[in-house]
Formats: sequence, C-alpha cells, structure tokens
Amino acid sequence: MKLNRPMKRHSALVAVAAVSALALSACGDSGAETPEGGIDRLNIVVPADPGGGWDQTGRAIQTDLEENDLVGSASVENVGGAGGTNGLTRLATEQDPNTLMVMGYVMVGAVETNAAETRIEDTTPIARLTDEPLVVVVPAESPYQTIEDLVADIEENGQAVSVTGGSAGGADHILAGMILEAEGVAPDKLNYIPYSGGGESLAALLGNQVSAGISGVGEYAEQVKAGTVRALAVSGEEPAGQIPEVETLTDQGIDVVLTNWRGVVAPGSIDEEQAAALTDLITELHETESWQETLTENNWADAFLTGEEFATFLEEDIETVKTTLTDIGLL
Repeated sequence: MKLNRPMKRHSALVAVAAVSALALSACGDSGAETPEGGIDRLNIVVPADPGGGWDQTGRAIQTDLEENDLVGSASVENVGGAGGTNGLTRLATEQDPNTLMVMGYVMVGAVETNAAETRIEDTTPIARLTDEPLVVVVPAESPYQTIEDLVADIEENGQAVSVTGGSAGGADHILAGMILEAEGVAPDKLNYIPYSGGGESLAALLGNQVSAGISGVGEYAEQVKAGTVRALAVSGEEPAGQIPEVETLTDQGIDVVLTNWRGVVAPGSIDEEQAAALTDLITELHETESWQETLTENNWADAFLTGEEFATFLEEDIETVKTTLTDIGLL
C-alpha cells in the first residue's frame, strides 16, 4: 500500500520486521525496560468510553500484566469519541514510550469515515490480540423474531427503523450495511445511531429507544441470557460459544461473515528498541495462563500476531475496509 505520508511515519508501520527480531533480545537502554527488568509504569489508552469492548480489553490487559508482575503498574485512560480517532490524536502527542493504545477493526473504518488527520499508519503496530463475532439484538418486547423480520421492516419503512451500535464506520455499522447489501436493500434506508461506548447503546436498547442493536458478543451475551434483549443472529462462521443457540447470518440465508479484531499499537514516535520492548511485553502476556483464561472467559478467539505479520495484516485490512465502506455507501 502506497502511503502519501512522510517516510518517518510510514516506517513506523512497515519496518516492524526488525522490531520483531529485536523483541527477542531488547534491553532497557532505550527508555522502555524489558519485562524481565519490569516496566515501572505502563500507560494504556482506551479510545472509547467505559463499558465497551475496547475498555474490556484494556482493563483485561491491565489486570493480567499486573497480576503476573510483568509491569510495576498499569493505568487505563479513556479517551472516547469519533470511533477511536480522538484516541489516535491523543496518542500522536504521547511522549512516554511505555504507552499502548487499544484499537482494532472499528478504528480502521472510523479513520476513513471521519477523514481523520491522524491515521493508524502514524502509529507503531505492536500486536493483534483477539477476534470476536458480532451479534444483532432487539429489545425483549420487539416484534422482530428473526433477522429477516428486521431487514424486511427496514426495507419497508427505511429511516423509521433505527439500529444502534458503536461509532460510525466501525464494525457494527459496517455489518448493518453489509446485511442490507446482501439482502438487496438500498444503503440509504439504514438509520444507524452510533455510540462511543457499549454501555450507551445497551441503555438505548433497554429503554426501547432504538429498534435493534449490534455489538460484540461479549458485550451483549449476558443481556441475551437474561432475556432483556433477544438475539437474532451472530456474524461469525460458527455460532458463538457464549450464546450457542443463536444462529449465524449464513445459517439464516444471509451471506455475510464479519468478525471484530482488537489489538494494541504504540506511539509512532518511538524507536525500534522501544517498540521491541513493548512487543516482548505483550508476547509475555499472551503466554500467561491468566491471559488464556481471560480469552476463555470473554469468549475472545486468540488471534495473536506481532511483527511484520501484524504490520502486513494492518495494511491489507485498511485497504479492504476502504473498499467495503465504498461498496455499502458509507464513503
């Protein structure tokens, strides 16, 4: 992918192969100590309000790093809004090399739909961590019993039917558009109401302020089990472990599969040794029993990637999301 950006910024994304190698032998003379020496303080930026998937991920990283003594301490800072691009702007000014920002598929789309000046290409990729299907839900009192009921009502009544989810241009928004596209419904009939945190979208659903909602399975599963919302479909290739009774979109005749990955990046200003130390730290975290338990408890699939593989994945995902957003009328 050709980037119309200064070479220094471009190299933060594509020169991660060297970082991957350095991660195996990084020393603390760069200003970011190795996990063996113990990073004194780690900053974790969550580019969303409390209560959503990024917040859950950031706080899980914080807890497991501290419990395994991989850092002296870790703090979480929430910077919500604009699909995570406010967090990107915040990261761009960060001077502390011991800083990680949670991000993922949602941010890739939001950068495009918000025409964000600061882009993911301006960060230093560290690791992809997890992968999770989405779930389409409706309030318990909703007349919709199937995903086809919801799609049919959108086709008939358009903007009178509201669908809530995360930030505009993110995974939830894209999934809504892809479902309509697959069913031959014009994209301009979608009335999508974005929220920056999962807690807000859930409140709108529980208050019957919206017709339907889309979010990660981990965010809505407990409400589905409690019967306060009804799940119509999940977006993975297979049913989700937390709510295995809910059929996939494909099983219901809608040819759409989409999963939401999450990972961490660092400031674009750090050098290769500092990036290597952070990569090594997250690799250590990934290998702990507590992190594997965290994955199981949250029903997050292990999608671990670092180094050149993660950098390449990011480049390809950015291009794919641009194409998808254009196809479904969001760009």
